Amino acid sequence: MLMCREATALMSLKQDKTLTLREKMALRIHLSMCQACRTCARQFDLLHQAGKHHPASQYNSRQTLDD
Repeated sequence: MLMCREATALMSLKQDKTLTLREKMALRIHLSMCQACRTCARQFDLLHQAGKHHPASQYNSRQTLDD
């Protein structure tokens, strides 16, 4: 079973790549039992969505805001 620290790491990783089936299942089980991590997962999702809509996210990753 995952500890909260490991679950948080998977939640963060999930924002950047697809988790393996094992990782998804472990995270799902942990989230079913841990209210604090469910709250954290919702916050990660909100931040990820907000980042998608932020104007700076439309720049090429090699560009800077000064370009």
